[in-house]
Amino acid sequence: MHSSNKMIGYENKQLSQDEPWRIFHIMSEFVCGYEALANIGPAVSVFGSARIKRGDPYYKIAEKTGRLLAEAGYAVITGGGPGLMEAVNKGAKKIGGKSIGLNIIIPHEQKPNPYLTIELNFRYFFSRKVMFLRYANGFIFLPGGFGTMDELFEVLTLIQNHRENDFPVVLIGRKYWQGMMDWMEKQVMGKGCIDEDDLKIIEIVDDPEDAVNIIRRKSNENK
Repeated sequence: MHSSNKMIGYENKQLSQDEPWRIFHIMSEFVCGYEALANIGPAVSVFGSARIKRGDPYYKIAEKTGRLLAEAGYAVITGGGPGLMEAVNKGAKKIGGKSIGLNIIIPHEQKPNPYLTIELNFRYFFSRKVMFLRYANGFIFLPGGFGTMDELFEVLTLIQNHRENDFPVVLIGRKYWQGMMDWMEKQVMGKGCIDEDDLKIIEIVDDPEDAVNIIRRKSNENK
């Protein structure tokens, strides 16, 4: 199986002098990302917290999600770090699936997990986001913090504004996500800031099997 481990981006030691050259650093992230992921086939981007430990029930759910996606013929794309990202990659790799990690260079928490068949390391969040979206046929969100929320609302905004295909967006963990959904319905939609159809982009489930079935069903509908 193809394996890749690439460091993308460079240190800016003299920011004031090197600032105009950052465009080439950014370009290198896109070029390496496109080169590594262009032929991965159908894929699902899966997001979740780096802070949730291996003994947590959601870790097992995440691992099962990765395994089921790989069994269904999907490459899995995660942020490549520990926690739930690790669990998803582990589930996919254990059965020989394509297990991709888009690691981000940040001061804390994030380091590549050992269950990756393709590893890319990014310095810039925005170029990393493009890779999550460009090659995905669906999106699954496990419990997570600001980073997971950021990716969720990025995906929803792009689908809402027809800048991204109407791919499935599935949240796993009704207990974790339902409060946010209630708030969006009562407050955000209640104030007219979004429409009822916007909320219908999202589906919430508790079981990985249901999440993968939604991905498969909607993928077939979009063919």
